[in-house]
Amino acid sequence: MRSSVFLVAAAAAIAVAAAPRPAAAFCGFYVSPKGGKLVNDATQVVLVRDGTKTVLSMQNDYKGPVEDFAMVVPVPVVLQEGDVKTLPRAVFERIDALGAPRLVEYWEQDPCPPPFRRDHMLPSRSMAKAGAPMAAEMAADKDDAVTIEAKFTVGEYQVLILSAKEASGLERWLKDNRYQIPDGAEPLLRPYVESGSKFFVAKVDPRKVTFEGGRAMLSPLRFHYDSDEFSLPVRLGMANSSGTQDLIVNILSASSRYEVSNYENVVIPTNFDVKDSVRTRFGEFYAALFDRTLATHPGAVVTEYAWLAQPFSKCDPCPPGAMIPTDADAMTLGGDVVGGALASGRYVLTRLHARYGRGQLNDDLRFREAGPIVGGREIWSGRKLEHGAAPSSINNFQARYAIRHPWTGAIKCKNPVRGVWGGPPNGQNQMVLASKLAFAPRGRLRLPTVIKRDLPEIKVRRYRPRPRPPAPATGATPAKTMSIGVFSALFLLGLGLAARHERKRAERGAAG
Repeated sequence: MRSSVFLVAAAAAIAVAAAPRPAAAFCGFYVSPKGGKLVNDATQVVLVRDGTKTVLSMQNDYKGPVEDFAMVVPVPVVLQEGDVKTLPRAVFERIDALGAPRLVEYWEQDPCPPPFRRDHMLPSRSMAKAGAPMAAEMAADKDDAVTIEAKFTVGEYQVLILSAKEASGLERWLKDNRYQIPDGAEPLLRPYVESGSKFFVAKVDPRKVTFEGGRAMLSPLRFHYDSDEFSLPVRLGMANSSGTQDLIVNILSASSRYEVSNYENVVIPTNFDVKDSVRTRFGEFYAALFDRTLATHPGAVVTEYAWLAQPFSKCDPCPPGAMIPTDADAMTLGGDVVGGALASGRYVLTRLHARYGRGQLNDDLRFREAGPIVGGREIWSGRKLEHGAAPSSINNFQARYAIRHPWTGAIKCKNPVRGVWGGPPNGQNQMVLASKLAFAPRGRLRLPTVIKRDLPEIKVRRYRPRPRPPAPATGATPAKTMSIGVFSALFLLGLGLAARHERKRAERGAAG
């Protein structure tokens, strides 16, 4: 069994504008017969891990030339037709919503309710329940340095599994088959070729694809394999990038959360209140918070979510009902392969987030199991809300931020109970999720001006306006006040000089 596992990154996009722009990460690269510009601005990946079994599910939204294109991804073993299948797109939307940073709102409840209503006022924990022939240009194996190990068709994808003896041979094979690999890809391919990796080449037949607004709505792909090591080949994805890459990795495991073993790990600051203006700028706010976290911890990988999902209890608070993953989603994403608790809808979802530029990574991301943590919940100790992450026996950590509305009504009892937070008076509370963070506006929002407590973990202090000087007396303008002050000073000076003159006269008279 080969000891290296290579997985695809999530939240991917390729920078194609003339000026540098953010790009999301992809662990393979894209090739086109005409070398055209290929745009993939919404890739999502879910990894299911159990023992040595790995199931990789990947969704791409492609925009570019109508001609055939292909994606090239390194994999550790030769995949067969039974290892690869297509999936419904909605499952990715639900997993992304489950782990996304969230903004919630709370209203202070009536401080003087009848005693029997008190329990109902407390915040409740949310509960939720055989292939066609290959195109001629890809069928022939004209180079001894490259071997076609398998070929088959799945949905709109024509799949080749290649092995290569040398990186230059793989580059030559792609060019011989009328595909132009990105500039600089050959040295990035070399370590994978030398380690014995295979290459998953998925070509799309545009005749089988629905286009919406020039973007191909591709069916998500899933494949699985066994390998001892759990890692992600992010360096290869830099071949398509001309700017910063944003990488989100979602990992499902029966009982464990995951972190990286070869880079620093840090949890995102969580569970603090923000100003009401953040409601309409939540993506921008979270991007500023995330960027500041990385500025404080350069090169780190950020944990944004680690939560135990169970049948009928997956989150707290939960995204809108239609966005909560179903138990069947766990089977779709790999429960049918790994079995066990995950097959019944019980799993820990870990969401890891990294952001880096070309040349900033000297190694692929390598994952390891990590201990459970909690944080980001509406849990109070006295008058203090928990914040940050803490070790625990269960995973209940999330990136969560709140807007709070204090009670403004009349208080008609002798012993009001303040600080009891619940839903809105009209019962129509809305949650805001931060998505597509690679493209969130950056550089315009000043974090200290919208937070309501200091964040020492990332060295940010909330903005505190300087106290205004005391106002002048009523009816006195600043000009009048200054004039009176000057006159008073001159008058006192004159009195002092007169007294001094009289004192000297008296001294002279006494001396005479």
